[in-house]
Amino acid sequence: MSGHLTYQPQNAFMQWMERRLPIAGLVYSSFVVYPTPRNLNYWWTFGGILSFMLGVQIITGVVLAMHYTANVDLAFNSVEQIMRDVNYGWLLRYLHANGASMFFLAAYIHMFRGMYYGSYKEPREVLWILGVILLLLMIMTGFMGYVLPWGQMSFWAATVITNLFSAIPLVGESIVTWLWGGFSVGNPTLKRFYSLHYLLPFVIAGVVVLHVWALHMVGQNNPTGIEPKTDRDTVAFTPYATIKDGFFMVVFCILFAWFVFYIPNFLGHPDNYIPANPAVTPTHIVPEWYYLPFYAILRAIPNKLLGVIALGASIVILAFLPWLDTSKVRSARYRPLYRQFFWTFVIVCIGLGWLGSKPPEGNYVLFARIFTVYYFAYFLVILPLLGKIEKTKPLPNSIAESVLLEGKPIGAPAPPPPLAKA
Repeated sequence: MSGHLTYQPQNAFMQWMERRLPIAGLVYSSFVVYPTPRNLNYWWTFGGILSFMLGVQIITGVVLAMHYTANVDLAFNSVEQIMRDVNYGWLLRYLHANGASMFFLAAYIHMFRGMYYGSYKEPREVLWILGVILLLLMIMTGFMGYVLPWGQMSFWAATVITNLFSAIPLVGESIVTWLWGGFSVGNPTLKRFYSLHYLLPFVIAGVVVLHVWALHMVGQNNPTGIEPKTDRDTVAFTPYATIKDGFFMVVFCILFAWFVFYIPNFLGHPDNYIPANPAVTPTHIVPEWYYLPFYAILRAIPNKLLGVIALGASIVILAFLPWLDTSKVRSARYRPLYRQFFWTFVIVCIGLGWLGSKPPEGNYVLFARIFTVYYFAYFLVILPLLGKIEKTKPLPNSIAESVLLEGKPIGAPAPPPPLAKA
């Protein structure tokens, strides 16, 4: 790597500041000269995209909160007023609503990439667990935000989901009453959800700081799954990674803008554009698309308590992935058998999402149960066994060697290192 490894300010004021509050030095060491594996591909850009989307959600959410009224009689109309009377209110609302979908899309891709390349394995267990905690916080925040427009689907989704806690023995009914602030979903419920929806993004931002800190402590994983050994294996974060991140962030923003400006209501449910009516139950109650796989798992279990347990376990089990996968090889590039089961798992997750949008009847329930069994079998049976029986491909000796050998058959001799200049 070229350049200084430590920050050396040239300006007198920055020298004075650096001795008292070394923020510039922290940024320099973390985002400029930070050693990055030289073989990172575009799947690694979604971490930066997630940080950008979090910023978009917080900024638009704060401005929207200035105009929103958390009252069951006024909430729906206040959203309509934002759309019609607030300067660029329509843009803020569409950015926030579609931004939630883009946030979850990037998060799911980010997690699937981590699973494919083994980014949860030692020494990155805490990094992975913090990611699972972020997913849980995102799910909670997104659900509470879905309730705020107080449309038909908002009201009934809140009723159905909060009622799930009643399945917990002994304390379930008390928890539901506390969540509702009474004996049905009403004004106290809306105010609770509004307060928490405003607060939790800042909690997410705090956990993101811990996530990035943990990442910088153990270093980034890479497509080969082997650790950097020499300076030839790494490059400076800036400009190499920042240019790649910036380019793909622009590509992602084009997709985001397409939804915002051309099909802003495509991902919303039509019933949620009708004011909430406790006396009229929608024909088919569904959550937002990013909850549908978990919703399908919940409905696949005929017993309410067991369904709630399966729902919670489908997320919590992700935190135990570092110990459930017994293979010593990280990357799926060198695990041919694992690769087949992984892509089957991805298809199953997409299938569960589709099944979650369908009525809980007939073959939809049957396939949801089959897919649910595979979902849990993947973690509890397949991964532990694969680590013991799978024959993996030979790993390259270094990241630099894997880059030089890219496109060549495994086992081919590595080209000699470039001669040092006299």
